[in-house]
Amino acid sequence: MSDQLRDEIDREVAANTILIYGKGTKDAPRCGFTLETIEFFNRFGYPFEVIDVLENVPKREALSSLTNWPTLPKVFIGGQFYGDTDILGPMDEEGELEPLLRSTFETKGIKPAINLA
Repeated sequence: MSDQLRDEIDREVAANTILIYGKGTKDAPRCGFTLETIEFFNRFGYPFEVIDVLENVPKREALSSLTNWPTLPKVFIGGQFYGDTDILGPMDEEGELEPLLRSTFETKGIKPAINLA
C-alpha cells in the first residue's frame, strides 16, 4: 500500500466520527449490506459519512489489509475499526453501542439529532 493511500484513509477516518466504507453512497447505496448499515446508523441520529470504494480496488485492498476484514462495509467509530453490522448489531442488542456513540460524540460536543421516524 502506498503512503499516499494510507494517508488518504487516515485523513478520512480522522475527519469522520462514524465512517462507513461501502459500495455506493448514503443517497445511492449499491449493495444491500451497505444499505443495511446506512439504515442501522440512521436510527441513532448521529452524523456519519459513507465513502464509496466499489470502483477503487487499490483502496479496497488497502482497507482489507489495514483492518484484516475482507468484506464491505467497513465501519470506523472514533477512529477505531469495528467491522460491520454483524458486529455492531449484537453490540446494539447488548446495550454497548449507544453508550459508545454517546461518549464518542460528547467529546466533540455533538448530540444526536431528534429522530422523528
